[in-house]
Amino acid sequence: MAQPAALPDNDDISPAAAAPRSSARARRLAALDEQQRSFLRMVSHELRTPLNSILGFSEIISQELYGPLGAPQYKEYAGIIRASGQRLLNLVNQILEIARLEGRAMDLDLRVEALDHAMDDALDGLRDEITHRRTVVVVRDEGALPSVKADPRGLRTVLTNLTHNAVVFSPEGSRIEITALRDGNEIDIHILDQGPGIDPADIARLLRPFEQGDSALTRRSEGAGLGLPIVNLLCQAMGGRLKLLPGPQGGLLANVRLPAG
Repeated sequence: MAQPAALPDNDDISPAAAAPRSSARARRLAALDEQQRSFLRMVSHELRTPLNSILGFSEIISQELYGPLGAPQYKEYAGIIRASGQRLLNLVNQILEIARLEGRAMDLDLRVEALDHAMDDALDGLRDEITHRRTVVVVRDEGALPSVKADPRGLRTVLTNLTHNAVVFSPEGSRIEITALRDGNEIDIHILDQGPGIDPADIARLLRPFEQGDSALTRRSEGAGLGLPIVNLLCQAMGGRLKLLPGPQGGLLANVRLPAG
């Protein structure tokens, strides 16, 4: 009986034959990634229009602009609708930002930015959360912070997201320290909290969209795990990087490195 021809081992496939296969597979994966990003952009755009209506009309109802509602529960429910809509809109905006950053479709305007001004804007936006949790935020050398080369909006998003994480995941009444130090042609921004810290094994997953680790940091989060990936991608797009490290005496140290202004 004739024996079937032996199949070639992987080692028998010549590099010349393997190269087209690898190239074709890479093209298919790239096309699939682009399809997924296009889908996310489309869905995010379609969701924002009805959400804006929900937010606008619930605000009108909760403020009783066209007269009293009657039962007090109606006003309370309108407030709940607005808060829920705002949370969903924030999620949609994050998904859209992730899709743009991963697809390199976000236009960044890199310029010299004063860290003092950007930090003031970030803290102003978090004032209610900081007050509610009785958090003390200390900015070292405030008023004399160095400048960085960054996109204005991107820089504020980075500072806001990292400071918000530090506030939310630290015990009430905690202290958060923010420093900015020059290292040659780069600026290191450190945000140190007094939270539970993070398992080093979780760091890689925390920096990937929609994935969360198993640490206390992520178990307490109500979001979709997009804040840190957005910060990571923004830092890379602005010519910098993000590192998450254990604090010297506990907590989490977020280190952002950006080009000096």
